[in-house]
Formats: sequence, C-alpha cells, structure tokens
Amino acid sequence: MAKPKTQFICQNCGSVTPRWSGRCDACGAWNTIVEENPTAGIGGGPARSPKKGRPVALVPLDGESEEAPRVQSRIAELDRVTGGGFVRGSAVLVGGDPGIGKSTLLMQAAAALSRQNQRIIYVSGEEAIAQVRLRAKRLGAADTKVMLAAETNVEDILATLAHGDRPDLVIIDSIQTLWSDMAEAAPGTVTQVRTGVQAMIRFAKQTGAAMVLVGHVTKEGQIAGPRVVEHMVDAVLYFEGERGHHYRILRTVKNRFGATDEIGVFEMGDKGLREVANPSELFLGERNEKAPGAAVFAGMEGTRPVLVEIQALVAPTSLGTPRRAVVGWDSARLSMILAVLEAHCGVRLGNHDVYLNVAGGYRVTEPAADLAVAAALISSLAGLALPADSVYFGEISLSGAIRPVAHAVQRLKEAAKLGFSSAVLPAGTVEIATVTGNGLKGFETLPELVAEIAGGKMVERTNDDGDF
Repeated sequence: MAKPKTQFICQNCGSVTPRWSGRCDACGAWNTIVEENPTAGIGGGPARSPKKGRPVALVPLDGESEEAPRVQSRIAELDRVTGGGFVRGSAVLVGGDPGIGKSTLLMQAAAALSRQNQRIIYVSGEEAIAQVRLRAKRLGAADTKVMLAAETNVEDILATLAHGDRPDLVIIDSIQTLWSDMAEAAPGTVTQVRTGVQAMIRFAKQTGAAMVLVGHVTKEGQIAGPRVVEHMVDAVLYFEGERGHHYRILRTVKNRFGATDEIGVFEMGDKGLREVANPSELFLGERNEKAPGAAVFAGMEGTRPVLVEIQALVAPTSLGTPRRAVVGWDSARLSMILAVLEAHCGVRLGNHDVYLNVAGGYRVTEPAADLAVAAALISSLAGLALPADSVYFGEISLSGAIRPVAHAVQRLKEAAKLGFSSAVLPAGTVEIATVTGNGLKGFETLPELVAEIAGGKMVERTNDDGDF
C-alpha cells in the first residue's frame, strides 16, 4: 500500500515545503509551518478520468458594457472607498488590527442597508448572538431587520444562505474561524481559509449577493493567511488607526470595480463610527502655528486632497551615532532627504538627532511630501517658524532638483478652502496652478528653498540658536 503523501504549508505566506522546518524560507516567519494532507480540500480525492470540456462562446472586445449594479450603504465615506457601493456578486475582504472597529463599521453598514429594505445576513464566527445584539443596541441598530447567525461550518452557512430569499449582502466575521468538512485541517490554517473563501466567493458569483469577508492581520499589518485570498476577492480594504487617536481610516488596496488608494475617514465615539467629511480639518485641528519645525503638506489620497502637518525636531546628539526616528513616513526616504541636504545644500546633520512625525497618526506614502519634510527639517534646525498660511508639496530628486507632482490644482483648491493663502511648490507647477489664485512660490532646486528659509525671507525668527 502506497504511503500517503504529506506536505508542509506555512500559515503566514502559504508556501509549500517537502519537510518541516522551524523557519519559513519564503517569508522568514518562525513556527508557522504545519503538516497538512494535500489530498484534502477542494479537488482532493482519488484521481478521476479527465472530463471532456465544452466550447464556450467568444464575444468581441468592443461590445457594449453595462455599469455594475451596486448596493449603496449611504454612508458616504464607505461608498467612496468601495467606488460607489458594494457591487452585486462581488467579494470584499476587510482587514484591520484587533479592536480597531471592523465589526462596528460593518454592523453600521448592515443597519443602514437594512433600513433601505435590503436583506442583510450577518454571520459571526467569533461572537455569540447575544454579544452581537449588545453591540447593535449600542450602535442604535437593534431596530433593523438584519438577520444574525453564529456559525463557523462552511456547509451549514451556505445551506442557511441558500434557504429563503436571496440576501443582498452577506457579512462573514471572520474568515479565520471558518472550517469545512472537505478539508482535513484545523480552522485558521491555509487550507481551511482557502477552502472557505473559495466557497463563499462561488456563492456570491452564482447568486449575485455581495459578500464581505473580515480577515485578521499579522504583526506586520498584512491580512493573515495565504496571499492567494487577496487575489481571489474583488476588493481589499484595510481599516487603520492608532489606539491613541480617535480617528480611523478605511483604505482601498485593491478594487476591480473602482479606483484604488481611496480613503474614508471616520471618528470613533461612544455610539460607533462617525463620518469625517473634511479630514484636513481633523488633522490640522491642534496645530501650533508659531512653532518651528512644522510644515503643512498638501497631499492626495486617491481623488481626495488631504492636508496634514509634518513635524520635525532636529537636536544636537550626545551619541556616537545620531538617532533617526520616523513616525508616519518612510524612514528610507528621510535618509535620502538628509543626504541631499548635506550633499547639495551644505546642511550638516551628522551630529544631530532627527525626529520626524506626521501629526495625528496619519501615514503619508506619496513622494510629494519631500518638500514639506525638507522645509520642516530646515525650520527646526534654524529655529525659524514657517509661515502659518503656506502649504508645501513637491518631490526632491537625488540631484537636489524639485520635481513637479500630479493634481496640483486639487491640492491648492483644498488649501484655499481651509484658509491657506500661499503655497511652496516646484517651479514647473506654477504656470499650471495659477488658476487657483494662491500666492505661489516656485523653486527649481532645494538649495534655493534652503537659502530662502535661512535668509528669513519666508519665516519669522523665534530664537538665535540655529546651527548650519
């Protein structure tokens, strides 16, 4: 009798190895490799004779296409991120840290849809019915007709969904708790997660119901389980936020039916999440206009302009190796800006500690923040406060040149709406952005900006301890 074959699968990244080891060679995680039966799961079992395929109809590429039907929650920030609402027959994966508010957001969305006479089914695999009802009562959603279920077996969930009228939206909280009789593995393993997600997506495609799946995240902030799950679903959303701050950001990473890099901003309160229509006012609410080392960056998140304060602190160090601490920005990008300042502008920071922070716990990813970071660093080093009515944006190259960035008009319009009357930006952008009427100052190179700040032409001196 042939010996049954086994394989070892990493529960973090899904890579397969022929033997067990303490550390995964693919992702570097420790103690994540477990033994699983490769014959289990969908498609497992004894070999079958090949089935003869049938030809499918081919259609031309230039045919007419209809807009995908959507289910709008009428929660503006959620609909913005999903591209206008949940698409019928689609699968959406929502990830986030524990306790960040994923279940709260989805319960509020379920209640809002139920009030529009949509049939909503909420399946909880982590909480009992009584716990879900307590949350719904706290959120003011207990008077809606959302149907609840506490189940983790995939086959039982599918049988429940198929019974009665077709649901408009199904929420599964969470995919790590699902288990199927077709997979001989523990719940939460790669095989079980893949099997459960595939079954739920198949149900959504066949019935036209929108499916929302909640996923846990790892210590690195990535959705736990095999990366193939993110490829299988139609949209991937990340719910982010810092425990010390009351706001939450819903960010689009993947969306087959809309734009990516969109964000929705919410504020966490006693009665759930509240929409923040103008996030710029939230991030600039407690700004100290006369403090050196602060510059307002006009950024873009998808189609939405966002203004946020960049804070820098440059202080003499007593250590042999100066510290470089960054919160909310790329530390490698900060090292590049420091190198450009030293090589092309003569700014010596080798004997200074540098601390950089994006106010409010917000995270900036676009390179357009280079100019705001450089201005904040020079302001802190020289002890000079930058003008309170000015915003900054522009990309800095290794040669010291300031390069134009996209969406300059939208950035300046948002700044003008919040009372900013001037802007510092790349020189090549000035002609394009003059339609906004802002007082614009264009610079071609970073040394020009440093000379302008150090000469006191753009700032008010707060002390005389600057050191260049």
